[in-house]
Amino acid sequence: MSHKDIRILKVTYLRGPNIWTYRPTLEAWIDIGQLEDCPSNTLPGFYERLTAWLPSLEEHHCSPGVRGGFLQRLREGTWPGHIMEHVALELQNLAGMQTGFGKARSTHVRGVYKVVIRTREESVGRAALQAARDLVMAAIDNQPFDVTATVSTLRAMVDNLCLGPSTANIVDAATARGIPHIRLNDGNLVQLGHGAAQRRIWTAETDGTSAIAEGICSDKDLTKTLLATCGIPVPEGQTVDSADEAWDAAQDIGLPVAVKPVDGNHGRGVTLDLMTESDVRAAYVAAEAEGNGVIVERCVPGEEHRLLVVGGRLVAASRGQASEVVGDGVHTMQQLVDQQLNTDPRRGEEESFPLEFIVLSKEQHMLVELQRQGLTPESVPEAGRRVRVQRHGNLTHDVTDMVHPDIAALAATAARVVGLDIAGVDLVVKDIAQPLAQQAGAIVEVNAGPGLLMHIKPESGQPRPVGKAIVDHLFAPEATGRIPVVGVTGHTDTTTPVSRLLAQLLHLSGQHTGLANSQGLFLDKRRVQGLESNGWELSQRLLMNRQVQAAVFENGPRHILGEGLVYDRCQVGVVTEVPKAQGLEDFYISDDEQMFNIVRTQVDVVLPQGVAVINAHEPAASDLADLCDGEVIYYGSTPELPHLATHLAQGGKAVLCVGGQLVLATGEQTRPVFEPNHPPCHPGETLTQVLLATVAAAWALNIPLTVIRAGIDAFVPSLELTPA
Repeated sequence: MSHKDIRILKVTYLRGPNIWTYRPTLEAWIDIGQLEDCPSNTLPGFYERLTAWLPSLEEHHCSPGVRGGFLQRLREGTWPGHIMEHVALELQNLAGMQTGFGKARSTHVRGVYKVVIRTREESVGRAALQAARDLVMAAIDNQPFDVTATVSTLRAMVDNLCLGPSTANIVDAATARGIPHIRLNDGNLVQLGHGAAQRRIWTAETDGTSAIAEGICSDKDLTKTLLATCGIPVPEGQTVDSADEAWDAAQDIGLPVAVKPVDGNHGRGVTLDLMTESDVRAAYVAAEAEGNGVIVERCVPGEEHRLLVVGGRLVAASRGQASEVVGDGVHTMQQLVDQQLNTDPRRGEEESFPLEFIVLSKEQHMLVELQRQGLTPESVPEAGRRVRVQRHGNLTHDVTDMVHPDIAALAATAARVVGLDIAGVDLVVKDIAQPLAQQAGAIVEVNAGPGLLMHIKPESGQPRPVGKAIVDHLFAPEATGRIPVVGVTGHTDTTTPVSRLLAQLLHLSGQHTGLANSQGLFLDKRRVQGLESNGWELSQRLLMNRQVQAAVFENGPRHILGEGLVYDRCQVGVVTEVPKAQGLEDFYISDDEQMFNIVRTQVDVVLPQGVAVINAHEPAASDLADLCDGEVIYYGSTPELPHLATHLAQGGKAVLCVGGQLVLATGEQTRPVFEPNHPPCHPGETLTQVLLATVAAAWALNIPLTVIRAGIDAFVPSLELTPA
């Protein structure tokens, strides 16, 4: 306690639901030393320096629950751990990763706090936490701190490490429907749902996107041939292998023409409205640089549009706009572009920006466009002259509500002809609100993996819920992407055999079942791996396995404290007891009363349609039951326990040991689990407690009673009641 500093002792990433929240969080243990005696209102100039650096802290409500609430706490006096929590959250917000949940709690050791912040990406959260510590100390010591540089560094991390905006939009839509997700790589490959119920996305591609269809789309000439065969209007064109052939083709087709790469994307290398031989030859060079092969097409009159088709229906449409600058007789073309176009807040290098920065020297088709107007990037156009920089690509104006039904149907047909479940259909037409046939319009491309940002953040018009449309395409209205997941917590004397026996019953009921417990990782009846290390990652594999139809997880207090739960929610949560605090001193857990908040994590995550199975003999049983969003099934050796009697009187369910026999009770009605001649159970034995908990969980999972009987008789003789 001799130091006057903030020392970060340990940082733990809780990747699943934990004692703090349902979401992944960082838990930092910090030691503030002598600063325990220095709340914020005793530090001269601290408030002014902190709020000058981070004025947006005014938006933090904190415990007062109103805007400016945290600043009120600062003025009244609060401690560095609490301040560090809010600063870390705000740095993440400023970096573009919105978060809002945080906690700071003292431990039984003076000056040592647990600081918890919600983070969507571990590396960003760790960097924000360290930066928050440095910023708070700089404010305390009246030292300079470069907030702008810090936020810039964090923003670069967010752009490089977090999900892209299109993928994030889909994931957010899935979350809104209660569908869980798992990120499968460092990029945008994401699993929606669990086990056998899962689907996968890779930005705007899905596990239903045909590789053959993608191959067709990459060949524009083949795409047009297939569309034309089905009566869809496309511009006539020819593939060419040289600038000479390009000019010959242009003359055959008739001017004006468009020249583009056969397999290009994002409009790169595309030049439109070409009227002269020199322009066609220059456009050929630009297209050849962007792809493998060049195509010359009739230039369709009208404006470019992008129609997004998902699952056979139009869900969004955007109109393109040419990019122009106005000369001033002073600045070069590139300088004018930087002043008039690149200052647009929608432009940037990161994926979150719908438009890219324009660097004329790097875009061959833009150089061709300037050349046609007698200019280069170094030219200085006269004052008032309008210069076109780009004829296409700025698809940022939403026109979804204007699309004529015939055009919408035609776009859906084009996607179906190519074979894509999600497609970006490029259409050139004068008026999107009129039928295509009346305007000599045409579909010019069909694209796999289309960009979504133009529909999420249009320059004008209404943003479209394209992520929701994709999720609704992947999952039926009533589907949640979930398989039955069971979590078991308590003491390993009972939780290990309960989890093992329950997994066997699920397997016997006909479901491919995964099990992760203290004895290892199991698939059906086969042990595939131990869980001595990396237990969280190995356990999560069960939820990633497409074969798994149900999964059981044993969750000890140390697991919950150190990593969090593997799953976000569960169908059944079993609590066999609230264990003692023994052996958890390294988590600053020394009081048995602290254990309730650890064990309750298992009950907190039970789905509203799920069931909590609770030992009725546990003194905290009724308190745990009150926390459950779903149904509760008690188990115990006597129905006379006060809360159990009340539960049954209200029509609740319980599994009881009465006269040595297990019975299922619903209100006043009872049903025996075994036949009358079955060997009796003895209430005080561990085996009886295991059977009561297992039968209650199996009942909650709707496993037939015949299967429960057969499974117990078959597997109990080999059940190991001593933890591994």
